[in-house]
Amino acid sequence: MSTDNESTTTNSETSDNTDSGGHCSTPDSDGEVAEEIAIISFGRKMDTAEEIASELADRYESIDIIEYHGEVFDEHWGEYDCFIGLMASGIAMRKTAHLLDDKWDDPAICVVDEELTWAIPITGGHHGANQVAQDLATMGAIPAMTTASEAAGKQGVEARAKAMDTHVVNGRSTIQTNLAVLDDELGPVARLDGPQAVLVGDDVTVLKRNKDDGIVLGTGSVSGAAADSFIAAWENALDETEYDFDDVEFVATATRKEDEEGLLEAAEELDLGVVAFDKETLLEHEGPSPSKSKELIGWPGISEASAIAGGSDQELLLEKQSYDNEVTVAISK
Repeated sequence: MSTDNESTTTNSETSDNTDSGGHCSTPDSDGEVAEEIAIISFGRKMDTAEEIASELADRYESIDIIEYHGEVFDEHWGEYDCFIGLMASGIAMRKTAHLLDDKWDDPAICVVDEELTWAIPITGGHHGANQVAQDLATMGAIPAMTTASEAAGKQGVEARAKAMDTHVVNGRSTIQTNLAVLDDELGPVARLDGPQAVLVGDDVTVLKRNKDDGIVLGTGSVSGAAADSFIAAWENALDETEYDFDDVEFVATATRKEDEEGLLEAAEELDLGVVAFDKETLLEHEGPSPSKSKELIGWPGISEASAIAGGSDQELLLEKQSYDNEVTVAISK
């Protein structure tokens, strides 16, 4: 904690992958990933600031706590991907309005009250503020997100990128692709493996994986399966491999299962993203195990097909495993 207008890093190390402007630590990202956070807090609210930093510490490259003073945003503008303002929204708005220049370059701002009742993205909702607001929800705050896709209860392109542990390369394209999300016209994320050159238009969002050696948990279930069942199933499946939860890029499933509460609760508890693939995509990546759902409703086995569809190499490491006749799991890379 700082009391002399200097910042203190609460994580053990900071990222050395920042770009020349010090903004956004993912090298070729257009800023949608928030990794370097500054909590701006009044002195009397430092205990709450410390609680926030402790809760979110393992989700970001660095979290600094800086005591508020009149010029604090001016002094640190451009040093962080996102400011968490532990203050009234009006203060943050008045003190940063003159600094705002371009939505693609400006840091995101999310304000939260001392009681952690509301987390309100003010600027940069799709560039880190929504992400931070969602993380503050784990402390009880209600995310008050006003970006169109999130307000409509839909997963915007940036949210999909985060869920898949990827980042957006060409940020301006998300204007068009998020409009397609609102109109239910954006299909599944298409995969292209190189080496090859790709030519895209302004309405195509390019996502790049953050790592190449992770695994994907493909999962299906009976309706109403509990979160504990999903977690136990995933643990049992991982025990059959050399991998653990730290190696998991995301959980893959089918669009017909994307609203399963137990699945979503389990993924949130483990801080994993969930990516849902449609029927056509799964049919293209059908696994080797027979599936009753294919005979009954025309869907391939969800766990194997979604794992293969999501894997960077589309290589099945573990065929379908069943847990208590409730949850199925397959693993790919």
